[in-house]
Amino acid sequence: MPALENRQFLEFEKPIKDLYDQIEKLNATQDNSKMDMSDAIAVLEDKIVETKKQLTDNLTPWNRVQLSRHPDRPYTLKYIEKMCTNFVELHGDRNVKDDKAMVGGFAQLDGKTVMIIGQQKGINTKTRQMRNFGMANPEGYRKALRLMKLAEKFNKPIITLIDTPGAYPGLEAEERGQGEAIARNIYEMIKLKVPVICVVIGEGASGGALGIGVGDKVVMMENTWYTVISPESCSSILWRSWDKKEVAAEQLRLTGTDMLKFGLVDDVIPEPLGGAHWDYNQAAQNLKNYLIPMITELEKIPAEQRVNTRIEKFGKMGFWEEK
Repeated sequence: MPALENRQFLEFEKPIKDLYDQIEKLNATQDNSKMDMSDAIAVLEDKIVETKKQLTDNLTPWNRVQLSRHPDRPYTLKYIEKMCTNFVELHGDRNVKDDKAMVGGFAQLDGKTVMIIGQQKGINTKTRQMRNFGMANPEGYRKALRLMKLAEKFNKPIITLIDTPGAYPGLEAEERGQGEAIARNIYEMIKLKVPVICVVIGEGASGGALGIGVGDKVVMMENTWYTVISPESCSSILWRSWDKKEVAAEQLRLTGTDMLKFGLVDDVIPEPLGGAHWDYNQAAQNLKNYLIPMITELEKIPAEQRVNTRIEKFGKMGFWEEK
């Protein structure tokens, strides 16, 4: 978690920031005057907890989209650091190059070896450019598939962490077969003989998310979104302006609660009070507490049955009428 002075606050988090500013002033007064301000500070700390709870209870879909993009939010490598030991990152698609927007490798989760793969955003301007803002090129999806096949070869469960505004839409990505790479991943993931758990830890947008999003269990962290298009892009298509992005977020039904009702995800994992960016350790622990028993449960099911269930699960998605 960033130090308090380096933390960034969203507009609707301003009441929390104001309380932290007050605590900072009381601490400065206490240091300078040697007066005991501990009681007043304790009152403000309690008020921070209460304010976080109020904000969490009244989040709009657009607020959740904002939280999913929070600059202090933990990304894939942070979850790996907090959840796993002995992570060995594997590189390259053995064809074009190593895509820095997609990371993955073997790691131990509570002593059990797993293959963990996910999109990675940068934490500052330089790393955001290096990671291409979490938007993978075709070689990123081909690297992910190579690692999944490697996990299948050694009979190791696969965990994917989804956090992308979408697959990279550039000309060079299309020239190298972006659509084919994502379609190939979907086709191959549905047939993998090992347990596959997909987790949306931030933004889950479009084919960029689906490219590593087919599994026995698909789950979302509490303050994330999962849909075919971002609210801004939806607003620009329907209203020719980004000004309706909040309306679009509402209409897209993109939150974990909505996805659960539609049967598109299996579970929603709670985040620390106020969001995952307030407590990396707790956010990772919540996810770990879900993953370990779920992997154990899935491993008890024969591989062929697991594959058939996965095919049936995705085949039933959606609503339609025949006339």
